[in-house]
Amino acid sequence: MPVNDPVGDLLTRIRNAARARHDKVVVPSSKLKADVVRVLKDEGFVGDFTVHERSPQNELTIQLKYGADRAPAITGIRRASRPGLRRYVSVRDIPRVLGGMGICILSTSHGVMSDVEARKQKVGGELICTVY
Repeated sequence: MPVNDPVGDLLTRIRNAARARHDKVVVPSSKLKADVVRVLKDEGFVGDFTVHERSPQNELTIQLKYGADRAPAITGIRRASRPGLRRYVSVRDIPRVLGGMGICILSTSHGVMSDVEARKQKVGGELICTVY
């Protein structure tokens, strides 16, 4: 069945796998999904990820990260901009998640990046999701 919101599907699969305490999750791959997962890895929310070349659709395997007593590193992950209602923010309007304890992931003209990097480069864009 076709998915209307591939990034929303990615976030839901990560959320469900973390709540079920799975070690890894496999999702259909795209360049945008790989960039979102790369930002999650750089910020320490997931362990590692690999892209597997498969036919007809490449796959993305994401190693989930857990802390003490098997508590997931991702306690909340929410889609901000969606296909029916895109949400764009300027550099001044980028929200702070939990007072800086979480991150926002933005799609900018300089690529997909976290809110900290977007503020550093003084660039706004589409607010993809928030993670904490």
